[in-house]
Amino acid sequence: MSGVRVLVGTRKGAFILTSDQRRTRWEVRGPIFPGWEIYHLKGSPADPNRLYASQSTGWFGQLIQRSNDGGKTWEPMGNQFDYEGDPGTHQWYDGTPHPWEFQRVWHLEPSLNDPDTVYAGVEDAALFRSIDGGQTWQELPALRGHDSGASWQPGAGGMCLHTIVLDPNEPDRIFVAISAAGVFRTDDAGQTWRPANRGLRSEGTPDPNAEVGHCVHRIEMHPSRPNVLYMQKHWDVMRSDDAGESWQEVSGNLPSDFGFPIGVHAHEPDTIYVVPIKSDSEHFPPEGKLRVYRSRTGGNEWDALTNGLPQSNCYVNVLRDAMAVDSLDSCGVYFGTTGGQVYASIDAGDNWSPIVRDLPAVLSLEVQTLP
Repeated sequence: MSGVRVLVGTRKGAFILTSDQRRTRWEVRGPIFPGWEIYHLKGSPADPNRLYASQSTGWFGQLIQRSNDGGKTWEPMGNQFDYEGDPGTHQWYDGTPHPWEFQRVWHLEPSLNDPDTVYAGVEDAALFRSIDGGQTWQELPALRGHDSGASWQPGAGGMCLHTIVLDPNEPDRIFVAISAAGVFRTDDAGQTWRPANRGLRSEGTPDPNAEVGHCVHRIEMHPSRPNVLYMQKHWDVMRSDDAGESWQEVSGNLPSDFGFPIGVHAHEPDTIYVVPIKSDSEHFPPEGKLRVYRSRTGGNEWDALTNGLPQSNCYVNVLRDAMAVDSLDSCGVYFGTTGGQVYASIDAGDNWSPIVRDLPAVLSLEVQTLP
């Protein structure tokens, strides 16, 4: 019988939630690495029992952990993430130079077909790759060395490379998103990069139509249509139908087009999910009502999904890496909140129930559909 494993990274450790295909009863295991911030926890598509975790504290720094048995046991991997070449500088908010630094690993993206190959997006914004299961890491330096790199600005959470999307049809094509620089695309496995931000507008910037400088919060694709990308931006939900060559706004009738995560239904590539919050200064749901919004048309037309979610006095947030879907026949949708709740819908969002409450604030959530 197939099952589901939900990997949850929080401010104070990791948690692993497991269920069978009915997804009605859940086993909760954790905290793993108690007291540590777990920015991201993700499994290999090529080997479901190979998991990677980004573990960090202000006291002890950054550490990558690896499990070969589905999270039962873990071992620390190498932690050498040195920027290659001239360390250089980038531009701070006030226009002054700021040296590139290594702060933490925001996102881990295992290869689609090799469990020993994994990518890491870090702060300050850079992309690293390991081909030995996380023991050693090499920067793909052409990204940080892009002509625009000196002018990249940090978002409110830091200048982080927080999203890595691998194209299942074109192995050398990778998309990354950086706050606050935008989307970049490579078609040669990272040897060269180019911005993929045409059509994005960012009010309040010196040039709202600039090639870079956009605060992208998250991008997603459906593997059956890798040329279609969806984006939740700092204001605006966007869609690209040409692999990032151009973008159009699809916020439609959302009560707010500000938010962090965006998800795509496993079997319906036109069905997408967002969680609007009130504004960039008020990070909680409009009217204190926790609502996931679903579009079945790739955007513009949105329906509020509320059954089982609190509709009064709810002031949590859902962060950029804290929503995921499973690939069972009845697609499951999951998200975690800064209040420590993990919600699941086993019917594509029609009805919701909490798997667990009162965890530490959820930083990331990933789902594995197990054979």
